Amino acid sequence: MNYLEMVEQALDRMLPAVADRPAALSAAMRWAVEGGGKRIRPQICLAAAVAVGGMAEDALMPACGIELLHAYTLVHDDLPAMDNDTERRGKATVWTKFGEANAILAGDALQALAFETAARAPRNVAAIIGELGRRGVGVVAGQVEDLVLDRSRATGDTAAVSAAVDYVYEHKTADLFMAAACMGAWAGGGTPEQVEQLRVFALNLGLAFQYEDDLLDGDSPYSQEETGRRVRESTNAAVAALAGLPGDTTFLAALSKRLVGRKV
Repeated sequence: MNYLEMVEQALDRMLPAVADRPAALSAAMRWAVEGGGKRIRPQICLAAAVAVGGMAEDALMPACGIELLHAYTLVHDDLPAMDNDTERRGKATVWTKFGEANAILAGDALQALAFETAARAPRNVAAIIGELGRRGVGVVAGQVEDLVLDRSRATGDTAAVSAAVDYVYEHKTADLFMAAACMGAWAGGGTPEQVEQLRVFALNLGLAFQYEDDLLDGDSPYSQEETGRRVRESTNAAVAALAGLPGDTTFLAALSKRLVGRKV
């Protein structure tokens, strides 16, 4: 079974059945998590456990936890008070289908379920939960700054955009990559030094991922040449950070390179 199949099957077990009371909440939670997404973060979590010499199964619950937390952030980001998006991954957003109140509550429930699920790790539970909480707060901080960034773009304040954009990228995007890698390393029995290596890997991978998104969307604050340079440098730094780890890092290195030059 590959990493993606492992995650999908485990998420199905973690989520409430659609008919569970209250049905509106259960259905909204499943709608938020199922039917789309590359599951990049949970796959990083599983592969990080392997990279430190553990087994992917060691990190399965933390991997599901990071995906549930990611889903919660998307549900809340899509709300009218935030990005006001009506479609995600080719289907209606949660608030569009279930209403704003149910979307807020579904996001709240997904966040709580994320911590409950991650706490089922076989070892280093306190470190894993601490990582999930710390990076979860970081994502929220990134979202707050992103709202400011949107206003700066709208007013043409290029200086404010340049000052804020790297902070937003590190926290709104890279924080959950770092959480995934560190949680997986702790679950796999990694040393603090190995966890730090994987944090550096994930920070650079997250930045490269966001820079690449900018190229695809055509809204980078940097020139195309500068954005491309940042993608390459961050990707190279991510791969270099894997050197010397005791387990198999093939998946993580290949993922880093696959995310560069993607079309969607």
